[in-house]
Amino acid sequence: MVWLLTAIALLVASGILAFLACRWPLLSTAIATAGAVIACALGLVPAVSVLRGQAALASHISWPAPTGDLLLGLDSLSAFFLAPLFVLGALAALYGRRYMLAFSGHKRLGPPTCLFNILLAAMVVVVLARGMVLFLVAWEVMTLCSYLLVTFDHQDQETRRAGWVYLVAAHVGEACLIAMTLLLGQKAGGLGFENFRAMPVGSAGFGALIFALAVIGFGIKAGLLPFHVWLPEAHAAAPSHVSALMSGVMIKLGLYGLLRVTTFLPPASWWGPVLMALGLGGALWGISLALCQRDLKRVLAYSSIENMGIITLGIGLAFWRASRGDVVLAGLAACGALLHVWNHMLMKGLMFFSAGSVLHGSGSKDLEQLGGLMKPMPRTGTAMVIGAVAIAGLPPLNGFVSEWLIYFGLMGSSRGGVASVAALLATGLFAFVGALAALCFVRLVGVACLGERRGTAAHKAHESPIGMTGPMGLLILGVVGLSIFPQVLLQVFPGVLHELFGLPVAEQLQHVQLSVARLGMVNAALLAGLAAAAGLWALLRRMRTPSVESIASIEPSIETWGCGYAAPTARMQYTARSFSELVCDRLFPSYLRDLTAKKMPVGAFPAPGEFSSQHKDPLTRTVYEPFFLRWADRFARLRWVQQGALHIYLLYIFVVAVVALGWVSWSTWLAS
Repeated sequence: MVWLLTAIALLVASGILAFLACRWPLLSTAIATAGAVIACALGLVPAVSVLRGQAALASHISWPAPTGDLLLGLDSLSAFFLAPLFVLGALAALYGRRYMLAFSGHKRLGPPTCLFNILLAAMVVVVLARGMVLFLVAWEVMTLCSYLLVTFDHQDQETRRAGWVYLVAAHVGEACLIAMTLLLGQKAGGLGFENFRAMPVGSAGFGALIFALAVIGFGIKAGLLPFHVWLPEAHAAAPSHVSALMSGVMIKLGLYGLLRVTTFLPPASWWGPVLMALGLGGALWGISLALCQRDLKRVLAYSSIENMGIITLGIGLAFWRASRGDVVLAGLAACGALLHVWNHMLMKGLMFFSAGSVLHGSGSKDLEQLGGLMKPMPRTGTAMVIGAVAIAGLPPLNGFVSEWLIYFGLMGSSRGGVASVAALLATGLFAFVGALAALCFVRLVGVACLGERRGTAAHKAHESPIGMTGPMGLLILGVVGLSIFPQVLLQVFPGVLHELFGLPVAEQLQHVQLSVARLGMVNAALLAGLAAAAGLWALLRRMRTPSVESIASIEPSIETWGCGYAAPTARMQYTARSFSELVCDRLFPSYLRDLTAKKMPVGAFPAPGEFSSQHKDPLTRTVYEPFFLRWADRFARLRWVQQGALHIYLLYIFVVAVVALGWVSWSTWLAS
């Protein structure tokens, strides 16, 4: 634990020093980046050690407070979520330094670099906390730091709105977590995790209430449907390295919290179906709306909702299969879900880094203003293509491996009846999600990187510096490495599987390792074949490229298949909207479509026509915004309470105190 405590202290100290040196951007960002990278390297050592089978670590800090001493611990479940936090945290810090220096001319970089390091420290404490008081304090610090980072560009109205939506959603979730904590504390006689594990078995209703509060409280942070509405707003507004950290790691802490709570309660057979429904619904919702977005980072944000749905589907499937005694299928689903936690960290980190590079090089994240970026930004374009193939779950990259395991967990033989029909239906819907994901990322890569440049942003695009493309290259190595050697990561799963799903499921790990090892060999062969084909194509292209003299001697001609156009223009190619129009407008229900407004030209001498569309989340537009606007109007009628006079406020306090004392006296009198 000494190394982890040192890492936390180093993160906080380097953040404070960076804040004090905010007048010198190069020095400030260098201090914060060095502190973050060194701290992540220090923290990664004990996390990997525990994952490899070392005994769990614990630390006890005396704190004379009514809530008891502060307890920290590192077991297999904590280490499983802590290791990807340190990996992506270090890479995001390296990437973020070069990314943020572009703002040094008009913004001070000390505050955001300090907040980034404190955010990392808070997330580490969330995973290590062994008592709910420390957990909730770290959870709140994590929320506030991420809110301030999301609103870094606070001059923009949309960014301020995104920050408020995130802050409100996060505190609704925290209210549920506080209620859950109070109920658990009353039942267990303490607020430590050990108290929760040792508490007497309560009624089924008590367990259901605790689980429901955990699903809402942690599900908001994890972006589960229908609590996801903050996620596309915040991830699109935050700096790209912060978006990568939030999407790749922070939302996973919501999943960590939910899984941690399940270890306090006796397993219930209905957990699995509930989580499967939430996960499958979130995956369908997220990828469907990702197809309709024109903002590059909003596409990736909705894709995070889809991937969190896939992970939740796998976790729920594992709980369901384990409750029915199908331990082999439960092992497949559990390994697929846990493997996807790491895969998504690598894939989404790579995609948000690529999006940040596009924004840095072109100044825009609007797909309609991009196009043809592969030529001026070859390294960024290549990284985006690799990340898109991986996150769409296509072979031969790592996203395919984890989704393959979940498919097998769904399609395995069952005992017949309703369960078999439900599994078959879930398999079909999951396959439909995969098809939409492939279409979504073909659209993203094709519209952004290929074809002709459409807008001024694409015409002025340039490649990003090595400080940004270097971390992207390291993530590519991780993506390719886990596609070839997924069995290496599965070696650290036994402790997590045992703690969450029981020993019979953990014992199936060896069979899963053999299966994915063979799949890794197939992926390696496919990658080798693709690399050879690409090399051969490049060689033939170079041999067939005509010289400048031969090009000058060729007479201009018009190709028949080009419909008479010798030089295609950007107006002749698909836009982001037209590419997905058939699916979005013909296949999806009207509830999921964009709101469009058009004014057609009429008359002999018509005025110019107009067309506009809105891309708000349907739940935000039809449920949450009307609800909050309605209650905001009702609370606005109570403004007369705010008189602005001190003696009136003192009177309020006096009245509340008298009522509270009267209530206590009345309750005591009734009890006696």
